[in-house]
Amino acid sequence: MSRPMKIWYQSFVDPNQQTGYIRDLRGALTACAGPEPGYDIYGITPPDLELHRITEFRCAAQVLRNAVTAEQQGYDAFVIGHFQDGGLYEARATVDIPVLGLGETTMLYACTLGRKIALVTINPVFIPFHEEQIARYGLTERVVAVKALTTDPEELNRAFTDPEAFERILRQFREQAQPLVDGGVEVIIPAGGLPMLLFSRVAQFTVGQAVVLNGLAVLVKMAELAVTLRRLNGTGVSRAATFAKPSPKALQEFLDHGGGSDVSRP
Repeated sequence: MSRPMKIWYQSFVDPNQQTGYIRDLRGALTACAGPEPGYDIYGITPPDLELHRITEFRCAAQVLRNAVTAEQQGYDAFVIGHFQDGGLYEARATVDIPVLGLGETTMLYACTLGRKIALVTINPVFIPFHEEQIARYGLTERVVAVKALTTDPEELNRAFTDPEAFERILRQFREQAQPLVDGGVEVIIPAGGLPMLLFSRVAQFTVGQAVVLNGLAVLVKMAELAVTLRRLNGTGVSRAATFAKPSPKALQEFLDHGGGSDVSRP
């Protein structure tokens, strides 16, 4: 009999600052997971709050370092709970345990639910980030639009405990999503771990007849599937090209000089 799964969930928030989010996230992971897996939530300090490429780059370096640590500590999978998937390809190319990102996993699964998909991100600054993701994942013919709220991580975090803030963000999301649905979009993705968790309070969330997809649940179940397949028949990432592993010297140089800091855990 195989041992229980142990999965590292990498958030981009500071667990000691965004306590409302971490509390709700822990509850959501427990509710989504099967009876076997254990999820340990880790954050990043300082968190991803500045809405800029340099911040995403800093966090991506920490993600890679943490993925190496997760494998060394015996975790069965490493999941990135950040829609921009910072460090995803680099981590997947470095460790042998499954590595899944919230953005890639959600968009790929959305392709099974409808032909035309759209993202609604938290701030206009992220629109080019997501357009680049869509192209990288080969989904330009499926993910046909990216729209944005005018909010930020701090306001989203307030909405976990402030009902007025929650209603304001929900109303803004519907306002952005409705024209997309009117134009034929069938699946709407809240592009971010924060809004996904926030909107998970809305049962069977739809805008018109379009599905609003909770990618957190998708990420959890796909991580469990990846571990199950690896145990079943060794299914894992191809090392032929895109995810070829680094040399031991290259990995050690990154660990010695590649930036990042200690993991942050509540």
